[in-house]
Amino acid sequence: MAVWHILGAGSLGSLWAARLARAGESVQLLLRNEARLADYQRAGGLTLIERDQPQHYPIPATTLEQAPPIQRLLLACKAYDAPAVAERLAPHLLPGAEVILLQNGLGSQDEVARALPQARCMLASSTEGAYRPAPWQVVFAGQGHTWLGDGQASTAPAWLASLDNAAIPHTWTADILSRLWRKLALNCAINPLSVLHDCRNGGLLDYPDALATLCDELAQLLRASGQAAAAEGLLAEVMRVIQATAANYSSMHQDVSRGQRTEISYLLGYACAQAHAQALDLPHLQALQQRLLDHLTARGLPRH
Repeated sequence: MAVWHILGAGSLGSLWAARLARAGESVQLLLRNEARLADYQRAGGLTLIERDQPQHYPIPATTLEQAPPIQRLLLACKAYDAPAVAERLAPHLLPGAEVILLQNGLGSQDEVARALPQARCMLASSTEGAYRPAPWQVVFAGQGHTWLGDGQASTAPAWLASLDNAAIPHTWTADILSRLWRKLALNCAINPLSVLHDCRNGGLLDYPDALATLCDELAQLLRASGQAAAAEGLLAEVMRVIQATAANYSSMHQDVSRGQRTEISYLLGYACAQAHAQALDLPHLQALQQRLLDHLTARGLPRH
């Protein structure tokens, strides 16, 4: 049985680790340094909280530098960390290793693939809901779905059976890029406005004109990028997501509230860079990026 090595003990990484361990899969966490490892060992493992019921899983862990040879890796860290982490892990990956990339936005996936030429990199897009109430604890907040693919018409990997075993709903698709572009557009429509208006997602219902204008420009970008299917019905889906997650704060809002770096470069920054590369004039999208950059600067947060 191949070991699931998981780097990125955030919400989704922890959620995958706990469910795979619960299903009897062999799992090992890879932590950044000795301090993180010591902190994890004091906690004695991960705690998954589902329907208010906590369950503890003493999953083995080690540091990146002490990682054993790796055949299967779930990279679930932030998009801005993923390329550097991939470079650090490259010497530990076996030839033909399989790497699942679970990052927000677009751009980091190509950077990771360049850092790991010996690996088969697969892309993932998830709608599952999870958050961490405390270190080494994760709350399973909403059942969702995970789409996986490698951008080719490739056969599905055998390890998908492990996801069935762990009750992780999933679909292998040849059109994973369409899923990632669609999610990028949803995030670009919702996250920046939620930060600038300092509101829960539901508060964006007060700004229908801004949402409609943004979705129109994002749809132009999707079509120009060869992703016409991802542009279909974009505004309607944005409104559905806002209503379904009305009580939630967006991930970018949570980052800013905690004084943490955002993934702007791989979300709105990537969208604006692609528009510029294609000489598309999307004034509202570009103005939104500038307002968000100014807001981050005012908060003393990185602009990238």
